[in-house]
Amino acid sequence: MQTVVKKWFRDKQSGFLDNGNGPDIFVRKADLVNCDFLKVGVTVEFECYSEKHELIAKKVKLSNQKRSQQGGRSNKPFRPGVMT
Repeated sequence: MQTVVKKWFRDKQSGFLDNGNGPDIFVRKADLVNCDFLKVGVTVEFECYSEKHELIAKKVKLSNQKRSQQGGRSNKPFRPGVMT
């Protein structure tokens, strides 16, 4: 699957991926491939699983498409540990 990063909490080493009208998809740092954290608005590719009534992203990697085509969030400064 492919989507954009909705939130990333650097201090918690986890975040959420956008899922359109459905519930957000939870992602942990341990499930990132070749990166240590994610930035809001970046497009990622991943495998989605259901665990304990929530969606979990596994094998998350940056997509060749660096930024989402929608939304103007790319100019927003990144502040670690702050919900954006």
